[in-house]
Amino acid sequence: ADGSRALGLIGEGLDPDIVLVDWHMPVLTGIEFVAAVRQPPYGFAGLVMLVSTETEPAQIAQALDAGADEYLLKPFDRDGLIDKLRLLGMDV
Repeated sequence: ADGSRALGLIGEGLDPDIVLVDWHMPVLTGIEFVAAVRQPPYGFAGLVMLVSTETEPAQIAQALDAGADEYLLKPFDRDGLIDKLRLLGMDV
C-alpha cells in the first residue's frame, strides 16, 4: 500500500528475490525505502530496483547510492523490464 508497509513486510520476514519500488510512494518514498531496507535492522540483501519518471542523472545516482541495484525509467514495457531483470542476473 505504501513504502512504510513494504518496509514492514521485509521486517516481518518477507524475503523476495527482488523488490521494485517507485520513487514517489506515499508515507515513505522509494529513496527512503531503499536506504532503510539496506540498513539494520533490515539488512535486506536481495535486489532492489527503483522505478521512476525522474530522469536527472543526479537522481539516478542518488537511488544507486542509497542502495538500489538498478533504476528503471517509467513508462516502461515488458521487454524493458525483462532487460533490466536479466542485467541483474535474473533468469526470466
